[in-house]
Amino acid sequence: MTKIRLASPLQQDSIVDGPGIRMVLWTQGCEHHCPGCHNPKTHDRNGGTLYDVEDCIEQIMAAPLQTGLTLSGGEPFLQAEALIPIAQAAKARQWSLWAYSGFTFEQLMTDTTKRPLLELLDVLVDGKFVEALKDYRLKFKGSKNQRIIDVRESLKQNKVILSSYDDINQKID
Repeated sequence: MTKIRLASPLQQDSIVDGPGIRMVLWTQGCEHHCPGCHNPKTHDRNGGTLYDVEDCIEQIMAAPLQTGLTLSGGEPFLQAEALIPIAQAAKARQWSLWAYSGFTFEQLMTDTTKRPLLELLDVLVDGKFVEALKDYRLKFKGSKNQRIIDVRESLKQNKVILSSYDDINQKID
């Protein structure tokens, strides 16, 4: 049975990790180590707890009120292979699928181990957190350098297309 290392059990009913009522999966392990990171306890690749991927899928299938799944962490793309069946389960429920990553869209596009997970996403919030660019007024991202990307449209056009959720952030000075 495939395992995934998570920082905590799946969280239900989030309203801050994307639109709607979402389930959030907090992966364990991150190589970015951004100064001022919101989740520094998720950096250790050996921390957290191993979970069965199938158990995560069962939780997704049984969640009554959720409208989306957000992959966060840590760095979700370090466990891309284990996340693919989880992401597919969310898509089977017709949930929106978001991910937060310190990698850029361009980096993920060229990495053959990470791109299959990227291709399942609806939205990617990309880029490392930069403490000097932190702004609490930003919606769905932590620092001004990060982009909220419409992955579906970006893949179609083969270039980064910002999500309408990023438009909200453009109005902040």
